[in-house]
Amino acid sequence: MNNAPASTPWHRPDPRTLLVHCGWLAPPLGSLALTALATGGRIPASGWITLAALALSFAVVTAIGLIRWSRTHYQVTADSLAIRSGVLTTRLRTVPLHRIRSVDLTATPLHRLLGLTVVRAGTTTSGDGRGEIALNAVPVRDAHRLRGALLARADSRALADDPVLSRIDWRWLRYAPLTFWVIGGVGVVAGTVYRILDGVGVELWRVGFVQNAFRQFGNSVLWLTVPAALVAVIALGSVGALATYVENWWGFSAAWTDARTLTVRRGLLTTRSVSIERARLRGVLLREPLLLRAGGGASAAAVAGGLGNREEARARSVLLPPAPRDEALRVAAGALRTPRLPLVSVELERHPRVALRRRMMRGMLLFVLPVTAALLIPGALLTSVLLHCAWIFALVATPAVWLLARDAYRSLGHALHGPHLLVRAGTFSRDTLALERDAIAAWTFSSSPFARRAGLVTITAAVAAGEHGYHIRDFPADRAPAFAAVTAPGILDEFLDHGSRPEASVTAKHL
Repeated sequence: MNNAPASTPWHRPDPRTLLVHCGWLAPPLGSLALTALATGGRIPASGWITLAALALSFAVVTAIGLIRWSRTHYQVTADSLAIRSGVLTTRLRTVPLHRIRSVDLTATPLHRLLGLTVVRAGTTTSGDGRGEIALNAVPVRDAHRLRGALLARADSRALADDPVLSRIDWRWLRYAPLTFWVIGGVGVVAGTVYRILDGVGVELWRVGFVQNAFRQFGNSVLWLTVPAALVAVIALGSVGALATYVENWWGFSAAWTDARTLTVRRGLLTTRSVSIERARLRGVLLREPLLLRAGGGASAAAVAGGLGNREEARARSVLLPPAPRDEALRVAAGALRTPRLPLVSVELERHPRVALRRRMMRGMLLFVLPVTAALLIPGALLTSVLLHCAWIFALVATPAVWLLARDAYRSLGHALHGPHLLVRAGTFSRDTLALERDAIAAWTFSSSPFARRAGLVTITAAVAAGEHGYHIRDFPADRAPAFAAVTAPGILDEFLDHGSRPEASVTAKHL
């Protein structure tokens, strides 16, 4: 029931929302143009049928959006946000302002052209996305005013001496080619184009210039054309990675806009401004993918509640793009409001040596042996060339797996430092976590038969923020209950033997 004063006005989303909904017609029209370009203006009947179905679907979606717009109103009072919506059944939703934990302002190119933005507010129950409140197409000025009003009731904290954590430095562009988009981005774009053409009935392999390209490639010397093609893919991917970096991080800044709110702004075509309440910021995550780590770079992300479901939280939690590692450490320390990040000043405790053997065996069983067998079997049946490929692959892959396993073991570690739990793991992406210990709500102990035989267990700290669960892998099983009891006192009390001290060797009744 809404208890707002009668004088508080109700607002409707901006009428320009109608133009945003009409933007749904762009994909069918874009598909038609792309098909006409690829076929020289000749579109098969199946393509017209597909386009007609797409246009009809988007028309229905647009009509539904217009009806929803006409039936949506919102109201902000001194202590709550109310949204009234519904077509056949009117729904009134009222959320106290003190439950709103983050506000995300996102503007696509169409929104920016129209002077609009999308306001998404994450609440204390938005871990699965159902607690999120979204207002589509709010004028930019009203959106910033609305964000201030929604976050006005958050608990205040003291400001740091310098509220600005970081701003974009275009020298960081050198880290863009060390990301996934160099190779993966080319594959994503190629797959998207193929699916669009296939959806409108265009068989790409029958297009003339595609057939000619493959014919010329096959008739050339492969030991020259294959490396040339790889270089072309890397060059194209690097250009795409640079363009993606510029679009995503144009105008980037991360700063404490007041004593209680950390705000990250970024974006060129699609702008985004994410505000995180200090009380919901539970830690930071330092990410160092293999190539980026080799180049001395890293990125930082926040572990915070109220950012939506897992996928949305990953997009909204980023505090820093790929940048120098020292910059990532400084931003992480600023987010935690500490003079120096514990990840630098604290030496992590190593895990048992058996964890190295497990990683080595895992690499051999899941990668080296299957690929070698896949080459040996057809080699024995068809040609000896594959037999030579098999032993060469095994000879090269075995030391590579050993090096990766050793790196993964060296990365593995944990420690307690004041109010934080520190955890590090991974080789392809080495992630270092600094998590507030009082944010841990529960513990999970799990192990496979092989891990139990090695005396190891995986401890998972359940947290109402970020990924909702963070793992400490290959932890000594006999020490796991004591470590968990010391890290977050009170959770395991009923499972521990009475009279045992957590600092000593503790046995658990149930794991």
